Amino acid sequence: MNILNKRTIITATASLLCFAGSHVCLAKPAKPAAGAASHMQRGIELAEQKNFDAAVAEFTKAIEANPKDPRGYTNRGTAYRASNPPRLPDAYADFSKAIEVAPKDEVAYRERGMTAVMQNQFDAALQDFDKAIELKPDDAYTYKFRGFAEIGLNQWDKAVADFTTAIQKQPDDPQNYDRRAWANRNLKNYDAALADYTLLIEKDPNDAEHLVKRGATYTSLQQYEKAIADYQAALKLKPDDYDTVQRLQYVQGMLVAKNAPPPPSATPTPKPSPGLITPLNVGIAIAVLIIIAIIVRLLTRGKAEETSGRIR
Repeated sequence: MNILNKRTIITATASLLCFAGSHVCLAKPAKPAAGAASHMQRGIELAEQKNFDAAVAEFTKAIEANPKDPRGYTNRGTAYRASNPPRLPDAYADFSKAIEVAPKDEVAYRERGMTAVMQNQFDAALQDFDKAIELKPDDAYTYKFRGFAEIGLNQWDKAVADFTTAIQKQPDDPQNYDRRAWANRNLKNYDAALADYTLLIEKDPNDAEHLVKRGATYTSLQQYEKAIADYQAALKLKPDDYDTVQRLQYVQGMLVAKNAPPPPSATPTPKPSPGLITPLNVGIAIAVLIIIAIIVRLLTRGKAEETSGRIR
C-alpha cells in the first residue's frame, strides 16, 4: 500500500524547501546600497513575507539596474516559482539566464534543476544537479534535490546514496531520513527504512505521519501486531484520519486471517475400480475373434483343396 503518490511527494517537498526557505534559495547582496542592491534587498524582504508578486517587481528593477548580476535572476526565479499559482516556465527562464550570465553559479543550476523536477522533467534536472555538485561538491541541498529527481526516475539505489550523503552533510534535516526511508521501502530494504522512521519518531513522538509510514513498513513485513500499534498511536494523535482508520482495519483483518486455524483437510473420495467391460477390453476381444476367424478360414480352405485332388 503506497502512502503518497510519488509526484505529490516530490512537488510538495520542492514547494516546502524552495518557497518557505528563502534563506536557501534567495541570494542576498553583500551590502544594501542605492540602485540594484537596494531593490534586491527589498525584494528579499518581500519574498520572506511571502509577498511574491511585489518581490518579482523589485527583483525586476534590480535586474534593470544591473543585468550582469546573476542574483537578480535567481531571486526573481525563486519568486516566480513561489507565486500562486507557480510560474514555473518564467522561473526556469530566469535560472537559465543566470547560468548564461554566470556559467559557474552553482545556485542557478541547482534551482533550475529543482524547477525541472517540479515539471516532472527529471532527466534535465539530473544534468543540472550533476553540474551544481561538480561546481560545489559540499552542498547538502543539491544532493537532496538530486535524490528527488532520482525518485522520479525510480532510481532508488542512487536516491538512497544521495540522501545518505545529504544526511552526512546535514544530519539535522528530517526530510533526508524520510526520503531515504521511502527509497529503501521501494528497494524492499525494510529494516533500513524502519531504522530511519524509528529515528524520526524518537525525535518527534507526536509525528503521526511517520508512525503511519512505519506501520506501513511493518505491514510489508507481515508484522501486523507492530503495524497495529503504530496505527493506533497515530490515531490517538489524529483521530479523524480516515486513511489511517482504513489501514488499521485492513491490518487487523490480515492478523485475524494469519492466526486463523487451517481448515480441516477433506477425505479424498476413493475412485471406483474399473469393471471388466471397458473399451480396451472390448477392442482386444474383437481383435482375438477376428484372428480366430481368419485361422479357421485358412484351415477350411486347405482341406477342400486336398479332397478335390483325391476325387480326380
